[in-house]
Amino acid sequence: MSKKLSISSIKKRKGQEPLVMITAYDALFATLLSESADMLLVGDSLNMSFAGKKDTISATLDQMIYHVSAVCAGAPETFVVADMPFGTYIDKESALKNAIKIFQETQADCVKIEGGADKANLVEYLTQNGIAVCGHIGLLPQSVRSEGGYKVKGKTELEKIELIKDAHAIESAGAFCMVIEGVKAEVAKEVAESISIPVIGIGAGSDVDGQVLVFSDMLGFFEAFTPKFVKKYMNGASLVRKAVASYAEEVQTKAFPKKEHTY
Repeated sequence: MSKKLSISSIKKRKGQEPLVMITAYDALFATLLSESADMLLVGDSLNMSFAGKKDTISATLDQMIYHVSAVCAGAPETFVVADMPFGTYIDKESALKNAIKIFQETQADCVKIEGGADKANLVEYLTQNGIAVCGHIGLLPQSVRSEGGYKVKGKTELEKIELIKDAHAIESAGAFCMVIEGVKAEVAKEVAESISIPVIGIGAGSDVDGQVLVFSDMLGFFEAFTPKFVKKYMNGASLVRKAVASYAEEVQTKAFPKKEHTY
């Protein structure tokens, strides 16, 4: 990638060249992904693909800080978004305290908060205190237990109205962009057109201002389940198994190491 994006340059991409966002959880993959990504999201989804949990809810602040630090080290010239995990922004004071901790202990460029109009007061408080915020509306992974599963939004007129209301509230609170997840494509389009900041979709169709995918999904490493909206750009799990099986066979047959691998 060329020059690192700033808040202002991200906002200028509204309605222009789509933003490319990918999740990253470590320095190695951050380095590789940053060659094509405008923004790297250190999502609490790492709790599932890295820690083997069934949802994101048990991710901790220290866990997120560890991974954010690693990603920033691996991709210092890429804009990094840090998820604030479940329970770290239940009120203005805790939200600011925990966001400050992320900013002081990592090189993250912003934090991401799930929620719409109900979280606008938190977003406003953070932005007023020097914390850049990316919003997240629609399907909210941190609410999976309270909602009884991952449910697509925007299926009714009322849901559409609420989503537009959420988007306006988060924009007015000072967020510079937002993720919209698991929303009917035609509704996501209306939401994106109703506000002046970029809307980055995941499972929300193509008529938004960018896309984000979990890297372990798009590269075929995570096999527990594959959401409908994910396109696998390679079969990573199969490639890894094949490579490791070849290594194991060569070790067992003493084909490795050869002379060129020996001091």
